[in-house]
Amino acid sequence: MSIGKRTLFEFISIFIIWPVHKRRISIFFLPILHHPAVNSILREIKPDFASLAKEELDNGYCIEFWGGNFLGVDGDTGLLGDKSKIFGTDSDIAIAYHNHDGELCLWLIEHKLTEKEFTDCGGFKSENRKQISKYDCSKSFSDILKNKSLCYYHGKNKFLYWDITDQHQSFFINHNSHTACPFRGGMNQLWRNQLLALAIEKQERYKHVFFFVVKHPDNTSLDKTLKAYLALIKNNQKFGVFTSAALLRAAEKYSDSQLDDWINWYKELYKVS
Repeated sequence: MSIGKRTLFEFISIFIIWPVHKRRISIFFLPILHHPAVNSILREIKPDFASLAKEELDNGYCIEFWGGNFLGVDGDTGLLGDKSKIFGTDSDIAIAYHNHDGELCLWLIEHKLTEKEFTDCGGFKSENRKQISKYDCSKSFSDILKNKSLCYYHGKNKFLYWDITDQHQSFFINHNSHTACPFRGGMNQLWRNQLLALAIEKQERYKHVFFFVVKHPDNTSLDKTLKAYLALIKNNQKFGVFTSAALLRAAEKYSDSQLDDWINWYKELYKVS
């Protein structure tokens, strides 16, 4: 089977030497991104997708994208100020594309298979935070914006999460429904990835930057957090959710000898019906 200029087995041989998480996202997206029908397939999931911007990133995409990979961010801590060798917010994959108005856009995607929850807040769990009373996660969204140093990540680590949130308060429009910080649990990862999207969009290289989650269709463990996050942002169109089954169905519509083997192999490997 040939995908672009590479066979499925050539892709697999590359994936084997990569870390597990990087392999998982790669074997899901790369066969599509290197297929001639990539635009039609991805348009099934994201209707504004006109064409892959191959001149951007690495042939139009980047795995584990944190902004500094290609955007020339000053310093080495990234747009959120949290990047290090052992920590930092990144998107599992970033896909650059042109929409139907010819605008350059960026699509950040977080990939989940069997995970029971999104990554929660390390600052909230930190024993160091618990020993210092000034860091108070019981305070509300509004309270923390008034005094950002209530957040351990802001006060201690100097991360920029709340600075960026302050610039985009209207995005989290229903924050008053939470009496304490809404980002202590699984919404923390969604929040950080959304902040990355908002920070990239503010740089104005990309006209629109979106953040989506793709999950296994049988993984319902994430649904509670996703529902809460969608309520928080009032279903803002800059965030979305789709399943791996939906993307495979889209690929099947344009399936040929180049995709059949991969689709069947992926379905069997990850038990996607």
